Amino acid sequence: MFPLLVVLSIVVLWAGITLQSAEELLERYGILAVMVPTMINLGGNLGAILSSRLSSRLHLGTTEFDPHDEVLWANVGAILALAGTVFTALAVGAYLLGALLGIGLPLTTLLAISLLSGMTVALIAIVFGIAVTYASYHLGIDPDDTTIPIVTNVVDVFGMLVFLGVSALVLGV
Repeated sequence: MFPLLVVLSIVVLWAGITLQSAEELLERYGILAVMVPTMINLGGNLGAILSSRLSSRLHLGTTEFDPHDEVLWANVGAILALAGTVFTALAVGAYLLGALLGIGLPLTTLLAISLLSGMTVALIAIVFGIAVTYASYHLGIDPDDTTIPIVTNVVDVFGMLVFLGVSALVLGV
């Protein structure tokens, strides 16, 4: 596990450097800086939820990663529904906080940023959640030991990149 932890540490370091490079955008639109930790955390959590569910099903012998597995698709649908709900709540919460502090953006702008980046992150979380669980299982490694650290770190990094990219695109920066 040590080599994996080293690689994941480098990935997270890259994320920090990327966040530092977006300092101007975050200073200009302060409410986005408030959204960053929540956006990143939610994406990793969605991937961890799916990975945990798949790992449990593997241990119980109730899944084989068949594309026709209805329960697998139900889990994917549940992750997407949860993402739509939490990223909408994030936009509304950011709007209310921004209005209270006088640093806000219009609700439609925050919804566009939050939902577009959030649903993209959810799709990334689904792909990595399934791929890492499948790879761990087929390599003979207990997915409970590998999936959550890998998926959360990778999705956190991609989540930040997607969030910053979508924010810049929506705001025309």
